[in-house]
Amino acid sequence: MSRPLRVVSLVPSLTEAVARSAPGALVGATDWCTHPAGLDVVRVGGTKNPEVDRIAALAPDLVIANEEENRAPDLAALRAAGLDVLVTEVRTLPQAFGELARVLTACAVVARPRWLDEAEAAWDALSPAPPRRTAVVPVWRRPWMVLGRDTFAGDLLSRLGVDQVYAAHPERYPRIPLDELRGREPDLVVLPDEPYRFTADDGPEAFPGLPCALVSGRHLTWYGPSLVEAPTVLGRALRGARPHKLNL
Repeated sequence: MSRPLRVVSLVPSLTEAVARSAPGALVGATDWCTHPAGLDVVRVGGTKNPEVDRIAALAPDLVIANEEENRAPDLAALRAAGLDVLVTEVRTLPQAFGELARVLTACAVVARPRWLDEAEAAWDALSPAPPRRTAVVPVWRRPWMVLGRDTFAGDLLSRLGVDQVYAAHPERYPRIPLDELRGREPDLVVLPDEPYRFTADDGPEAFPGLPCALVSGRHLTWYGPSLVEAPTVLGRALRGARPHKLNL
């Protein structure tokens, strides 16, 4: 009998997908891999600074990575250590579904998982979008950085009726001065809780008078089982956008 497949994931959303679909296959994951809760595997550092020696010591059959989440020099080092590295590219929802299927096949998942069918159905079932709105979507502050062109999060928002202002910017995550962000006069500001953790007290105050939607970063930027509930969770948050209230 051949031994079970051994997989290390360097992408939080793919970690959740593999853990749900191929129980026991994961032997390592990053410190940022928070789902599923209670995941008991060896932690191998961050997405931007994985511990190559520790990963190699786990003797994985496959390392799963992403061209945006992980740095090319780290992936090259893993390959130089003799490891098989599968690198995904995800910039649209259809691409996400295709890459998820490819990853699960590589992890020897024979039967298509139910959550993947449910995720596709959830997005296919979206009702006609309400009147379209424009938005700026910060992902960092100090300095301010926003969604630009060709991003997975931007594609999801577009499907929910939100056109992000910098979708045609030449950079994918441009740095934009706050005064310029305000000057674009978007219909709303979308503030996710990752990678920067925007909260009701950290972010909305920078956009006085503009409706702000605090959204789940996991549902906006992760591609995996979270896609099942993402349309509902994000839609509710976008509908609930409200201008910031000053604490006097």
